[in-house]
Amino acid sequence: MEPLYLQVAGVLTARIVDGVYPVGRRIPAVRAVADEFKVSVNTAEAAIRLLREKGLVQGVHGRGTFVIAKPSNVGEKDG
Repeated sequence: MEPLYLQVAGVLTARIVDGVYPVGRRIPAVRAVADEFKVSVNTAEAAIRLLREKGLVQGVHGRGTFVIAKPSNVGEKDG
């Protein structure tokens, strides 16, 4: 079974791809992610940290975490 933080990160990534969280928009806070997915704050932090490591989101002190890019392997169709 896939670790919970990877499952949460997968859903958040899918939302970025689908435009639910477009580039420039803030994603929910760690506590909100934990509450929505019924996981610990540590698990939610790990999921968001993974998105940060992939270069999809960036934290802005005092403001939140914002989408800065879509995954590079999505939407690369010609034409």
